[in-house]
Amino acid sequence: MKISNGVDNLKSPAGAPDVKNHKRWKTAGLVLLGLIMLSAAFGSGMFLAQKNEFIKQASIKEAVYAGKVYNKNVTAPANKLTNDVDFNLFWNVWDILKKEYVDRDKLDDKKMFYGALKGLVESTGDPYTVFMEPKVAKEFSDDLAGTFEGIGAEIGKKDNIITIVAPLAEMPAEKAGLKAGDKIYAINGQTTAGMAIDEAVNKIRGPKGTEVVLTIFRDGFDKTKDFKIIRQAIIVKSVRTKMSDDKIFIITITNFNDDTSELFKQAAQAAFEKNPRGIIIDLRNNPGGYLETAIDVASEWIDQGLVVTEQFNPEKKNEYLPRGRARLKDFPTVVLVNQGSASASEIVAGALKDNGRATIVGMKTFGKGSVQTLEQIKDGSSVKITVAKWLTPKGYNINEQGIAPDVEVDLTLEDYNKNKDPQMDKAVEILSKK
Repeated sequence: MKISNGVDNLKSPAGAPDVKNHKRWKTAGLVLLGLIMLSAAFGSGMFLAQKNEFIKQASIKEAVYAGKVYNKNVTAPANKLTNDVDFNLFWNVWDILKKEYVDRDKLDDKKMFYGALKGLVESTGDPYTVFMEPKVAKEFSDDLAGTFEGIGAEIGKKDNIITIVAPLAEMPAEKAGLKAGDKIYAINGQTTAGMAIDEAVNKIRGPKGTEVVLTIFRDGFDKTKDFKIIRQAIIVKSVRTKMSDDKIFIITITNFNDDTSELFKQAAQAAFEKNPRGIIIDLRNNPGGYLETAIDVASEWIDQGLVVTEQFNPEKKNEYLPRGRARLKDFPTVVLVNQGSASASEIVAGALKDNGRATIVGMKTFGKGSVQTLEQIKDGSSVKITVAKWLTPKGYNINEQGIAPDVEVDLTLEDYNKNKDPQMDKAVEILSKK
């Protein structure tokens, strides 16, 4: 099953594709801290969240550095290299470090080796293609297995800076005052310059009751500011509904995770029965979740055509069609989005926009639409590799472009402090004219 950062008590539905020794993650590298809405994935984007033997084994494997580095002198297999590469250079640098480094007695062979693999993977220049040593891979798998304690915010990279994508409602990050778009310059005093997303997540997450300090810069700040946040268990009910006084039915979806499909079905049925004058889908600060759930949501408005395309290369693609329910297609609809709307949120917004089923209001979405594969390595480490991208029905690349609103309306810090919501006000105004 494909998800975008929403990894909460992962389940595989009947008929899900069989995946051996790897997990497909649909993410733009954004990883939900504690909850790992990755989101990541975040991640990274979208993930294939199917529980298999890898998850079981990785979640119990002991992650240690003790031991030897084996097969040091193995010759590269035939046809592996397109250009001449002298692997003796690797060992030359290895020997120089072991001989000349000031604290060479503190060097650890396994750490050096995993550091080399990390550099190899990072040479792609893609922030969402990462190598995870056994310790990090184990923690990553623990998140998949349902162990979620953290601050309740998703992070990604924007302009090569670790950035808050979506603080979750009523979670520690939001309560501490973090906002979508905040730039994290340091974690517990350690600079995030050059830091990978997964490394940042590993530093920010931790047991409930413990504190983490994030050094934040925000547009409008004169200088950085430290935010002290107490970690806690992350519990989120992903769908909320409300009928306004002027008969507009509001469906707020905080993420597309394990409980979303059933909750949204109930919301859609309630909307249909109440027969409102219009519907608002609030996807602001929604970092994403299950692809299948995103298709289910879009299918309540779309009865034919495309929902989204998964593009591997010009010759290979998967096209996802609506499920045929479309109970809400005749209701005027507005979708609210902002800079924190990502992955599955962007799939829904893009699908409804391109199919002419809704007016998109707010700010341009995050742009998280790459597809990652998580490959297990036999020592317990893993490599997460970008393999594809998401396209809207009209062919727009979500990862590069995001979803532009039909009506651009910002929600400023001043608005926020005064409990004003001009984006919601604009949505109500549009539906009131229908």
